[in-house]
Amino acid sequence: MHNPFREAEFVLGATRIAQLPADPGPEIAFAGRSNAGKSSALNALCGRRALARVSRTPGRTQEINVFRLPPEGRRRLIDLPGYGYAKVPPAQRAHWDRLIGQYLRERESLAGLVLIMDIRRPMTALDRNLLQWLEPHPRPLHVVLTKADKVSRNEAGRQLLATRRQLEELGLEATLQTFSALKHEGVEDLQGLLLEWLETADPRPDGTPQKDAPVTGG
Repeated sequence: MHNPFREAEFVLGATRIAQLPADPGPEIAFAGRSNAGKSSALNALCGRRALARVSRTPGRTQEINVFRLPPEGRRRLIDLPGYGYAKVPPAQRAHWDRLIGQYLRERESLAGLVLIMDIRRPMTALDRNLLQWLEPHPRPLHVVLTKADKVSRNEAGRQLLATRRQLEELGLEATLQTFSALKHEGVEDLQGLLLEWLETADPRPDGTPQKDAPVTGG
């Protein structure tokens, strides 16, 4: 079956909002603390080994990276800079923070945000700060607790429930899942949800969703 994420194609890396593609067409953005597994999750989603660069050095994503999807490149995946990496100079960290905040506040084509958290350290103060940027313009939010292979099944369930409660305390509606890029767990669930978001945000001219064929694993 056709998996549009496998056809993701890198377009550009932007250091300013003005460098991004024209706003029409839906985008799904990925955000997360440095070293939370964001690049690995993107690669697993797209069935690619190096679509998003993975490094042992946190903070590797220094720009807003744009990947276009079929059909016709109207749909996009957005890889936002990882936040919270202490060894980056303060001026650079401040620039990333402004860039991420401006994107989340102003980008009209943002159809939803996927927030990546390490299941061993979810809902840090930095994650909460990012979530505050969503408040003026509510968007669909999906929280992915990565590196689930690092904890037991019981601990994964406990962290999922605890994260859900914290989001509710913040007054945020969100869907959540556990995920392991290493064991390819949760990939199909994530693909299915993001296709729903894209179809809802990018209907046909007659108002009916543009449905892609069902996604299968592999």
